[in-house]
Amino acid sequence: MSRICELTGKGRQIGHNVSHANNKTKRVFLPNLQNVTLLSEKLDRSFKFRVSTHGLRSVEHNGGLDNWLLKQDNAKLSPRALKVKRELAKAVAAAA
Repeated sequence: MSRICELTGKGRQIGHNVSHANNKTKRVFLPNLQNVTLLSEKLDRSFKFRVSTHGLRSVEHNGGLDNWLLKQDNAKLSPRALKVKRELAKAVAAAA
């Protein structure tokens, strides 16, 4: 399973370990991914995602999963998240 956040697209970054003698060796910085269940109020369902803690804070700041998905760019979302976004868009269009 890849180390990429399903909602923000945040992935691994590459950098250096730097010793006291200033020797540089390659290393990898991995995002802090958590398995979470997020509730969609408009669809009245819950969805399981693998989300970074930064992404989870962003979702909560924007008022929940529904608001976050509708504002988010499609290029950053995983295929599962895109499917939920399409269902949500249909539900919003039907309610309006």
